[in-house]
Amino acid sequence: MRRLSKVLTVLVLLMFIGFQAFACTIFAVGKDATVDGSTMISHTCDSRGDDVRLWLIPSMEAGTERDIVLNGRAGADYSQFPEVKDYGTGGMVLGTYTHEKDTHQYIHGMYSFMNDAGLAMGESTCGYDSSTPNGQILKGVWGRTEGILDCYMLQDLTLEVCSTALEAVEFMGSMIDQYGWNGAAECINITDGTDTWVFEAYGGHVWAAVRVPDNAVFVAANRCRISYIDFEDSENYRYSENIQSFALENGLWDGVEPFEPCNIYAPNKSATGCTLREWRAMSNLDKDLELDPYGDPDDWPMFVIPDEKVSVQTIKDLCSDYYQGTEFDISRTVNAGPFGDVLHPNYVYRPTNMYNTTYFQIANVKSWLPEEARCLVWVGWGAPSVNYITPVFASQTSFPSQFGQGLRAEPYNQDSAWWVSVGVQQTARINYESAIEDVRAVRDPKLESVYEQTAVIQEVAGEMIENGQRDEAVAMLTAFANSTANDWHKTYIDLDAYLRGKYMFGCTNMKVQTDPQWWTDIVNENLDNPRPEA
Repeated sequence: MRRLSKVLTVLVLLMFIGFQAFACTIFAVGKDATVDGSTMISHTCDSRGDDVRLWLIPSMEAGTERDIVLNGRAGADYSQFPEVKDYGTGGMVLGTYTHEKDTHQYIHGMYSFMNDAGLAMGESTCGYDSSTPNGQILKGVWGRTEGILDCYMLQDLTLEVCSTALEAVEFMGSMIDQYGWNGAAECINITDGTDTWVFEAYGGHVWAAVRVPDNAVFVAANRCRISYIDFEDSENYRYSENIQSFALENGLWDGVEPFEPCNIYAPNKSATGCTLREWRAMSNLDKDLELDPYGDPDDWPMFVIPDEKVSVQTIKDLCSDYYQGTEFDISRTVNAGPFGDVLHPNYVYRPTNMYNTTYFQIANVKSWLPEEARCLVWVGWGAPSVNYITPVFASQTSFPSQFGQGLRAEPYNQDSAWWVSVGVQQTARINYESAIEDVRAVRDPKLESVYEQTAVIQEVAGEMIENGQRDEAVAMLTAFANSTANDWHKTYIDLDAYLRGKYMFGCTNMKVQTDPQWWTDIVNENLDNPRPEA
């Protein structure tokens, strides 16, 4: 029997959650909204402190007892897990979980995100406005609530145990029902190639989930967004049994007003750093929406039907957005300087594209392929606008060494995928508007070719598996994915060197660049002695 043995009960203290990780954007896409009939989810993990390394966690045999760890990421090393258990500086073992059956192999990151059955997930940590009436109540309510599960642990467990999105929803819900949530609210996107779901954990033993319509896209930017539950529709909505009673008992809902889980348990309508990202993404996906960026987010739809079918590149472009062409355009702010540096850490409006991205992943799951070939996720490090994505399969037998190398607090490491990627973006900041064209000239044709190659090799692997050549197919996928990742790594080492030479001293090929007129106008407005005309 599956069992979880608690050795410690802990009050929910939000201090356990590193709010530096409080900065992720997620998308979830139904199968009829994509160009190829796959389902997709994505996650930009944005932080100045999260671990940048990725590892493969192997399958564990039925009967294996694994630790339940709270806050087990900071400084942790999962490269030899489960043989070697290194939960870092803050990890606390609160219990154990015994697996009833062999577990899935999965990709372990700051937030683990894909297993070898093709189940994928991401997350967006959600705050609430403590100045609102419900926010004031929630501060006390969650502080008195017991729980031992945080998002890191629950995603690890779910990927170990579950094969489908619905299984994941039911498993996560049952775990929170029984053992309680410990941490800030989370919006978790889940997909398996057929179904796509959004799961929100609010606190204590309260949660809700909604299925994304097949023709639609969902986006969340550090805000809970499940605004409606149809209690008569169990195929598309799931929720904790206490979701209404808990709200009534604690004065969070009067039983008369419409029941809106996100506004009851995580009210956060005034956070423009969140709402602007959602406004921008939905407006890009459906240009007829005519959403008001200054309007009430409650008036916005929970899902959007895109004007055009969505591809992996579509999601990457959305993740690369910095409000270009709008009144919020990051490249036209003072901090961006004369050459439109959209990666300045002191941004005016929080964009989706961030300088401090740990990794970003776009799961692209095709249900018609065998599991070993369908469990595809595209992974990149650093700001999406500058960096590449490379295909990774959760069925691989190994990862390139650069995936598991590099720590933020250590010196630059050319053997680390993250360090090389952010090195390119930092060099590009010298003259971003020009350098990004150099980056695109190298990256974009190559990425288009990788898209095509990956689709072909997936189909070939699928045929091999159906013909009884499972091991050979996995070996082929591993060799292809690792070779592609290694090629990207070398390409970006060379690209960094090229950009450094071209833009040394802030010049272009040693020629001083003239500031654009719009920048000169800004400077003149703030000088007692304006610059003379060039």
